[in-house]
Amino acid sequence: MASSSHYHYLKDDDDEFDSIFDDYFENPDLIPEPKERKKCIFIERNREEGHQKLWNDYFSDTPTYTPKLFRRRFRMNKSLFLRIVHRLSTEVPYFQPTEDATGRSSLSPLQKISKMFAQFYRRRPTPEDLERLLHIGEERGFPGMIGSIDCMHWEWKNCPTAWKEMYSRGTGKPTIMLEAVASYDLWIWHAFFGAPGTMNDLNIVDRSPVFDDIINENASQVNFYVNGTECHLGYYLTDGIYPKWTQEAIRKDVERAFRILQARFAVVKNPSKLWDKDKIANIMRACIILHNMIVEDERSSFTQYDVFEFQQGEDVDDTFSVDMPTNLGSTIDRRASVRNRQAHQQLKNDLIENI
Repeated sequence: MASSSHYHYLKDDDDEFDSIFDDYFENPDLIPEPKERKKCIFIERNREEGHQKLWNDYFSDTPTYTPKLFRRRFRMNKSLFLRIVHRLSTEVPYFQPTEDATGRSSLSPLQKISKMFAQFYRRRPTPEDLERLLHIGEERGFPGMIGSIDCMHWEWKNCPTAWKEMYSRGTGKPTIMLEAVASYDLWIWHAFFGAPGTMNDLNIVDRSPVFDDIINENASQVNFYVNGTECHLGYYLTDGIYPKWTQEAIRKDVERAFRILQARFAVVKNPSKLWDKDKIANIMRACIILHNMIVEDERSSFTQYDVFEFQQGEDVDDTFSVDMPTNLGSTIDRRASVRNRQAHQQLKNDLIENI
């Protein structure tokens, strides 16, 4: 009975459908008309006039705004900005000028790059860079010092709820940590970003690739003398290792680099509102790349040391040397030499005596 009743139910539905179909077939006027398609709203943005105004304000032979105001507005000198425009407009299709279907030009490269630009500008120190860094370190009383290392917290406003406890420290606000190595001229040589804010500096060092080049035998060998003791590994100055009176002024290098990075790019200073951690990391990398480009362009104004005098070979002390990497044993041996507590304590005592 159940199956028979079900059959009649379906049959009744089919009859009803046929009846409705016949009604529409016999009376086409009953078929509803398709809805009228909404038209797209066109907003005239006058991009040609915008480009001309931008050119007259900043890039013409007689610009409205002075180079000082350009530096304040774009956070870099005009020559560096134009170099970035040229590279991006010749190598990246997005920044190249195009035309729409009507033959009208798109936004100019200047207009696009005024809002968004970045290029890779990170590299490990070359032997020439190491010689310069070692020379400046020795002048400052720290033979063998390559730079200073520290960590910075970037608040993550939209951290997922499931991760909040892992990324929150004492203040209760989630943060993502940046580990960086900066030299006397505020160039950032190493950056490791993405560790949860609850981690301390030692945990970060254990996770970061800061010593990978040494362990994998890709870094140049550094030889120097401290208080008569010969050493074969350069070092980074960090907080809490040496007495404050020996390092406070030197450690300000990386702290100044953090402050300038945040002052230069408001996106890094303010809490991040993004959800995707990878996008946040891309923003941090782009800001560090631009920071290094600006440092290179304005290096003479960042430090009191005469870099050009060192490059010309004048007054260079030969108490250190930079050689090609040599075989110091297995990977385990090289890792053990980096973590050698006895060598670390000896270096610390020798530096105190040297100062």
